[in-house]
Amino acid sequence: MLTVNNVTLAFGKRVLFDEVNINFTKGNCYGIIGANGAGKSTFLKILSGEIEPNKGSVSITPGERMAVLRQDQFQFDDVTVLNTVLMGHKKLWDIQQEKDALYMKEDFSEEDGIKAGHLEAEFGEMGGYTAESDAATLLNDLGVDEGLHQMLMKDVAANIKVRILLAQALFGNPDILLLDEPTNNLDVNTISWLENFLADYENIVLVVSHDRHFLDAVCTHVADVDRQKIKIYTGNYTFWYESSQLALKQASDKNKKMEEKKKDLLDFIARFSANASKSKQATSRKKALDKLVFEEITPSTRKYPGIIFKPEREVGNQILNIENLSKRIEGRTLFSNVTFDIMKGQKIAFLSRDPAATTAFFEVINGRARADSGKYEWGTTVTTAYLPNDNSEFFENNLPLMDWLRQYVPPHITDVDEDFLRGFLGKMLFSGEEVKKKTGVLSGGEKVRCMISRMMLQNPNVVVLDEPTNHLDLESITAFNEGMINFPGIVLVATHDHQFMQTTANRIIELTPSGIIDRLCTYDEYLEDSRIKDIQKELYPVA
Repeated sequence: MLTVNNVTLAFGKRVLFDEVNINFTKGNCYGIIGANGAGKSTFLKILSGEIEPNKGSVSITPGERMAVLRQDQFQFDDVTVLNTVLMGHKKLWDIQQEKDALYMKEDFSEEDGIKAGHLEAEFGEMGGYTAESDAATLLNDLGVDEGLHQMLMKDVAANIKVRILLAQALFGNPDILLLDEPTNNLDVNTISWLENFLADYENIVLVVSHDRHFLDAVCTHVADVDRQKIKIYTGNYTFWYESSQLALKQASDKNKKMEEKKKDLLDFIARFSANASKSKQATSRKKALDKLVFEEITPSTRKYPGIIFKPEREVGNQILNIENLSKRIEGRTLFSNVTFDIMKGQKIAFLSRDPAATTAFFEVINGRARADSGKYEWGTTVTTAYLPNDNSEFFENNLPLMDWLRQYVPPHITDVDEDFLRGFLGKMLFSGEEVKKKTGVLSGGEKVRCMISRMMLQNPNVVVLDEPTNHLDLESITAFNEGMINFPGIVLVATHDHQFMQTTANRIIELTPSGIIDRLCTYDEYLEDSRIKDIQKELYPVA
């Protein structure tokens, strides 16, 4: 068990946690959620001992071991990949170093032999004799090829280091596992492997992630960081979100009787539990939901942005026509032979093994970059709004938010007063004096919310989104996702957010160096189609 007793932490006058008391118990996976800046990662650092609270304590059951996903990619530069993983089990690693040092002694004594014997016994009991093969298997499962295992960490690519550090945290079946954004830089197959690994994990897991699909797949509980406290709720992220929204709606319905409210909530629990039981990761989650009492469901205090795009007019029959478009950069082909048309009602997710390809494609069709060959043509009825991956050029002038947004009001809108602009900023949670904040002090998430305000001003019937969830908190991601589901126009999106793609897109286009794969289907259907893999082998160059 992991116990938090009266933990308080403040930085100056800013209080992050005020007398937090929680027990985390074996067999559960807790998703740590909260707005940006609420202290999710800081809380994990308190649990690991990296940060000392001002007051209170953290304790674990004697004899239990905690493992942490490390973020410092340079800490193990002069260590081999395999040894980096083995070092994740500190006690086992220390015993191995101690017994190896004994055997290296030139004056090896009888006393040394007795000590070595004890160490060998302890080493064996801890699984030391299979440790290297276990670590190698773990690395292979995470997509780190065997040829890299004896290389030094400093010679390994950054995206591979992330996987190695994840293997280090998972190695040796720790009793308590702390994971901060574990899916960063992982591909779809590796994330799926990690989901299955954690779903079968029988110890305590605490995870911070902005990936809702991942949280839904692995979490039995949600730990909500809000107003300097942390409260635990049964269920995964979607259950927490939908149930809290239902409770909020019921709280505002003063005419409804308590018995009717209770019945609605119990019906919701039953439906969600039934759906959970159908998924392969759901056994422990369903058990948790079965024990849930409706009084545990409370309204969320979170504020969600109002992301609502209202097209000024419907798109016509000609939306976007693309013929033989291609683009190379620094000697490598990002995409070529791209030819397709867009039809009414389509919301298209763009994929590529090279993230630069989707960004370059969006830059080309939005007139911000030139293709090497081919052409594209937008229909005359189309009004586009583009959210680029890199928005830095939009914030070069240090303007107050109100003046910043005023720049992007379409020419045909003439009645532009303060209330008009406040309305668009307010939807993105900039209220009161915040509208006077200078753009130079905005966080990454605040800049994205500004860009969304700018897009909504355009009243577009086509939106183009390049990694729209970057820098956003879960509340903004959820609101953006729902906004795109309900948007009546055309959506073109490239995102690493599985749920955003799955719930928004009805067509998938994969850009490759040799052509495209184009399917009318959902993202999950695309991933499950075995024929796609054969096509990918033909279109991707052999390394």
